[in-house]
Amino acid sequence: METKLPRITTPLPGPEAQKILALDKQFVSPSYTRDYPLVAKRGQGAIVEDVDGNCFLDFASGIAVVSTGHCHPDVVRAIQKQAETLIHMSGTDFYYPLLAQLAEKMARITPGTFPKRVAFGNSGAEAVEAAMKIARYHTKRHRFIAFLGAFHGRTFGALSLTASKAVQRRGFGPLLSGVTHVTYANPYRCPAGHRAPECVCDCVCSEMIERQLFKTAVPPEDVAAIVVEPIQGEGGYVVPPPGFLDGLRRLADKYGILLIFDEVQCGMGRTGKMWACEHFGVVPDILVTAKGIASGLPLGVTVARADLMNWGPGAHASTFGGNPVACAAALETIRLLEEKYIANAARLGEYIMGRIADWPHKHRVVGQVRGRGLMIGIELVKSQETREPNPEARNKVIARAFEQGLLILGCGESTVRLMPPLLIDREQADFAVDVLDRCIAELEH
Repeated sequence: METKLPRITTPLPGPEAQKILALDKQFVSPSYTRDYPLVAKRGQGAIVEDVDGNCFLDFASGIAVVSTGHCHPDVVRAIQKQAETLIHMSGTDFYYPLLAQLAEKMARITPGTFPKRVAFGNSGAEAVEAAMKIARYHTKRHRFIAFLGAFHGRTFGALSLTASKAVQRRGFGPLLSGVTHVTYANPYRCPAGHRAPECVCDCVCSEMIERQLFKTAVPPEDVAAIVVEPIQGEGGYVVPPPGFLDGLRRLADKYGILLIFDEVQCGMGRTGKMWACEHFGVVPDILVTAKGIASGLPLGVTVARADLMNWGPGAHASTFGGNPVACAAALETIRLLEEKYIANAARLGEYIMGRIADWPHKHRVVGQVRGRGLMIGIELVKSQETREPNPEARNKVIARAFEQGLLILGCGESTVRLMPPLLIDREQADFAVDVLDRCIAELEH
């Protein structure tokens, strides 16, 4: 697959893809969401080839998972070497070197100079579940505060925190009791109704939580934790104002509440720093991550202050969590991120943002462009004045981009998100921006 850019040679979907689509329709759960008929066969770097030989530039990264690109040769070698030695032993009942080594590494690279302990699972949702259990176990409190627009997973506890799309919760109630959702600090859609181009005030912490919620409905002494994405993912790639996380930290400290950062999507170098919270200088009590940590292998990690993880043997475990092969992939992924790809994410993210910064002036359907590093959102609106979301336009842009060989996905009500592998180069960035520019222009005309 010797190409850095797309190459489309058949109608989409091609004949081989159509066979797989028919099989999938008959046997696979209809709960899966697919925006377009890509049937992937193999991937290399930022390129995905489908079963008909068409090549696409991947700006979705398996939903922000393949941080070092598809099948990075160093990660593949680490996986192969480990698979030849030990595939599974279950770190919940036995010991093996990679589990302890990765735990030490995660304790070192996560924010905070205090001692830490690490629990392993298989996904972001499992990592969130572990964090919730730690919070309840340690504080002996039962309530949680989460945010509208948040996505934390689809298991029952994580789903109880999730408030991204109603379809994700419909039909599954009653969910976990004691979860209260408040408005996320969205500078483009200020929860207090401020109409500056971007609100920079901290309307959520001071007003909604402390002055309203704690005085009327949720006793703060019952709250185990505040769970928040430092940059909201599925909710629309929303970057909060500078004081938002700091306000949550102060609020948590004041009332003895734990602060949990969900860095499942925004962590592992995606924002141009290892952790998105580093942009704001705020340290959580518990941090959870997954997605980009092992370049495609299933792994979820919960890192907590050591004094919080005071539960005993049997209180929490996972048969497959911290699998030796996934640990090997994670250690190699972290090495690559630290050596070059975090810096590349910062550099290329700044370059892309520079190219699209004027799009709200150039395109009448573009309300705002925002992001950090290679976590970039382009929100489409029906009117720049009213800022009414425009999901129809967003969906048309995504479909048209696929036809031109660019893989992107949406988030929020009407945001196009760019989340390419962190190894992309300027030529690939230019191609993606040019395609999106044309697709939006076509839509407007």
